[in-house]
Amino acid sequence: MRLSQFHLHTEKETPAEAEIVSHKLMLKAGMIRKLAAGLYTWSPLGLRVLRKVEAVVREEMNRAGAIEMAMPSVQPRELWEETGRWAKFGPQLLKIRDRKEQEYCFTPTAEEAVTDFFRQEFSSYKQLPVNLYQITTKFRDEIRPRFGVMRAREFLMKDAYSFHIDDDSLRAEYRNMYDAYTRIFTRLGLKFRAVAADTGAIGGTASHEFQVLADSGEDALAYSDASDYAANVELAEAIAPGPRAAATEPLREVATPTQKTCEDVAALLGIPLARTVKSVAVMGVDAAGQPQFTLALVRGDHVVNEIKLAKLPGLAEYRLASEAEILEYLGSEPGFLGPRHPRKPIRVIADRTVAAMADFVVGANKSGFHLAGVNWGRDLPEPEVADIRNVVEGDPSPDGKGTLRMARGIEVGHVFALGRKYSEAMRCTVLDASGKAVHPAMGCYGIGISRIVAAAIEQHHDEAGICWPPAMAPWQVAVCVINPKNDAAVTAAAEALYAELVAAGIDVALDDRGLRPGAMFADIELIGIPHRVVVSARGLEAGTFEYRGRTARESEHLDRAALLEKLRA
Repeated sequence: MRLSQFHLHTEKETPAEAEIVSHKLMLKAGMIRKLAAGLYTWSPLGLRVLRKVEAVVREEMNRAGAIEMAMPSVQPRELWEETGRWAKFGPQLLKIRDRKEQEYCFTPTAEEAVTDFFRQEFSSYKQLPVNLYQITTKFRDEIRPRFGVMRAREFLMKDAYSFHIDDDSLRAEYRNMYDAYTRIFTRLGLKFRAVAADTGAIGGTASHEFQVLADSGEDALAYSDASDYAANVELAEAIAPGPRAAATEPLREVATPTQKTCEDVAALLGIPLARTVKSVAVMGVDAAGQPQFTLALVRGDHVVNEIKLAKLPGLAEYRLASEAEILEYLGSEPGFLGPRHPRKPIRVIADRTVAAMADFVVGANKSGFHLAGVNWGRDLPEPEVADIRNVVEGDPSPDGKGTLRMARGIEVGHVFALGRKYSEAMRCTVLDASGKAVHPAMGCYGIGISRIVAAAIEQHHDEAGICWPPAMAPWQVAVCVINPKNDAAVTAAAEALYAELVAAGIDVALDDRGLRPGAMFADIELIGIPHRVVVSARGLEAGTFEYRGRTARESEHLDRAALLEKLRA
């Protein structure tokens, strides 16, 4: 590719609207341009990188035995009603009407469409297993799109769906896709970790996220320092501590006139924050489906895990209690809440850590007061106990090996074992070996292709710009011509080298734009081309080319044979 014939428009200044490194560099390098909130046009340069990622994904999916297809991005309401997700998916689902007032959605995922295709095309266990995938644009109406393509509303995604006659076959394909994803992200040169994760809106029985490790990541990850255990914090189990200590303090009321947080109460009383208990008031439903006021108790230095809490009976669709409800059930204002002596019957759920505490401090349900020296059994009835908190650094690893460490990650892939959630909801069946109609088990496997581009930049950049892993670079080599318009010999030498590299199958760009060396080199470094070769009059006189790797500190002067050997390697 001759850059004089290519659209390459870089910026010298850092865009003011960009918040993270990848967004700044993608705008500065001219890879993307904003069309509207969460919507980006990919320039020819950006598209080259996107296609490189797409090619690796496609190669590995095909290698793993998946079959590519294409489904509509706009899907009818009726399909989504079959699974109940027209309402359950929430406001991220962009709903539209056509001229006949028929309702559709711009799909964020395609479980319904692929299941509909399957139930029309497949009828027997003899046709299974099958894994169907597509690479296409998706849309999720993010409430706050940010970070460029990292959290965009429209994005390019690879989504695959497998169908199986039994659970053993599903488990085998789940492992096959897990291994394929491992190969994909390894080939792309990413530092990543596969972590156990919640199934979320997709549903299913098991899932793993593939997280690119980066300080700018939105997801918190927990991993063991002594094993392969890793999980998203939303799922990571907090192990119950040892047995509860005996009570040593009397129950007493302490004045906390303005202290409404555990931090302020601990400071006033001169005790560790870990001696306090935080009460979070929520509304769920009881076994009969009636509203039920619930107090979720966690240690003062811990945080309630909303995902874990929502998995408990009656709390699937819980919400925070209003001040009026708090007053009705507890007779207090927020900031002084606790489980002792409520006005009306309530449900109390104590985190495992709280259930093992003795002589703790909690709200007195009385404005301006807390209770100290509180103990289970003596002062409070034994609570319902559950794991409802986020793990923290230093917690024991759930697999019993080592302790947990924390990291930040960017989710770029997710594999789900869906089970029969969609095949049952959509009455999708095949005949088994005995001729009986059965619902096939399903798996779902997604990769955010456009997000990978941003995630790679978060990991691979320096003060000069992007440092692409080789598999993702727009070109492998840039041949930079010094003063091409005024030196025919230099131009001829550059053209000859360019032709030789192309013939050798090397993806090369010839920078024949005629820029000054400083501006030209700055562009090549900014857009992240791994190898730079400078053709100049001085080099020709010495019989050498100036070579420099993108992350190298110094240039090398190589003759033609040595240069070709290095670039071919």
